[in-house]
Amino acid sequence: QVQLVESGGGLVQPGGSLRLSCAASGSMFSIYTMGWYRQAPGKRRESVAAVTSGGSTNYADSVKGRFTISRDNAKNTVYLHMNSLRPEDTAVYYCNAKALYLDYWGQGTQVTVSS
Repeated sequence: QVQLVESGGGLVQPGGSLRLSCAASGSMFSIYTMGWYRQAPGKRRESVAAVTSGGSTNYADSVKGRFTISRDNAKNTVYLHMNSLRPEDTAVYYCNAKALYLDYWGQGTQVTVSS
């Protein structure tokens, strides 16, 4: 069993930056593909970024060049560095851990981009 706890959300002005963190409990964090998803009001949850156990990353087209995902296996933590934030980035951001048939989600953290 893995528990995921997100932090770092908040209110930021357009063009600003935030760093989200996701701390994972349990063992074998390094084997999981870790991802960030987001869900805006009235929209479906969408993938934002992911990092595999080997360190490969991928990003949604809408965030490429602005967001960076990273992981620290020693701290059981995955990060999402968000720069040049836009109002359309406003959403609840969720952390996800996947390995084989295992799939875990955090409770989410709100990110609001507004002036």
